[in-house]
Amino acid sequence: MDSRIERSTGIPTVAPQMKAVVLDRFGGVDELSSRRIPLPVVGDDDVLIRVEFAGVASWDAFEREGGYDGAFGVASTFPYVLGWDAAGTVAAVGRNVTRFDVGERVYASTNPVNRGGFYAEYGVVEAEFVARVPDRLPAEQAGAMPWDALTALSGLDLLGLRPDGTLMIFGASGGVGHMAVQLARHRGIRVLAVASGDDGVALARRLGADEVVNGRKDDVLAAAFEFAPGGLDAALVTAGGEIAERSLRAVKDSGRIAWPNGVMPAPVTPPSATVSYYDGDITRAGTDRLNAIIEASSFEVHVAQTFPMERVEDAHRALTDHYVGKLALQVG
Repeated sequence: MDSRIERSTGIPTVAPQMKAVVLDRFGGVDELSSRRIPLPVVGDDDVLIRVEFAGVASWDAFEREGGYDGAFGVASTFPYVLGWDAAGTVAAVGRNVTRFDVGERVYASTNPVNRGGFYAEYGVVEAEFVARVPDRLPAEQAGAMPWDALTALSGLDLLGLRPDGTLMIFGASGGVGHMAVQLARHRGIRVLAVASGDDGVALARRLGADEVVNGRKDDVLAAAFEFAPGGLDAALVTAGGEIAERSLRAVKDSGRIAWPNGVMPAPVTPPSATVSYYDGDITRAGTDRLNAIIEASSFEVHVAQTFPMERVEDAHRALTDHYVGKLALQVG
């Protein structure tokens, strides 16, 4: 395939096909099916990626059930392809794209509602949301990383803590959370990690959290005040619920709380500290900063399990089980 996509000459051609996991209607796991569909159209500012690994996340299940139908002001069309992030190699680029060459290892974030996602052999995305994979990062980790890591990074930017500031990361063994632990420690922030289960505690501790508590059985509020007797400077909440809401009482009134959009349920009673709801920065500015950190640290993406494309239904069922880190789909 040529490195540049040229405009059509008007001569009729047969659209090339690719294998994809598609939905013909929203619903349960059984609605996922594999078949061949046309390759996505590559615009002048786009990159066509040959997908190797795609991330599998809770929002994929929500989307599969129709949770995002109409949410972004775009009508849903079928066949519908899930998959918000992925890694692979550049297959082609639009005529305005000069930053990438065919064959380069890249990762990307997208919104499947608009253009289709990455549960497919190929995915197309604007070059602004594509980044090179750091040399030390395996493709499997890169594919499961983008949305979570950039959400974690944007949350830390929003909080603006200085070195030695105290931060509670609630949901520290999940996708966003375990990456946030590492990014916070890279900044010299003191981290109290609230993880899920003994395996989650072990993961957060291994990744550098100063203190770790098991949100399933420990008194998180007491542990927070023991960690920061005068109150926490900030909190990053990646999993909502009663325990999370109660734990936020440990944040100083003058502190800040970062709450990614989509983390549910939202607090019933607003905490005393300011809560900022936000989205991750998936632009080139965000990926450039993320890559600089990855290259200067021991950052890793913990992939709990990777499923072949043929077992996508099992991957979605696993989303309802206990696991730490991320799930991934091997496409290519």
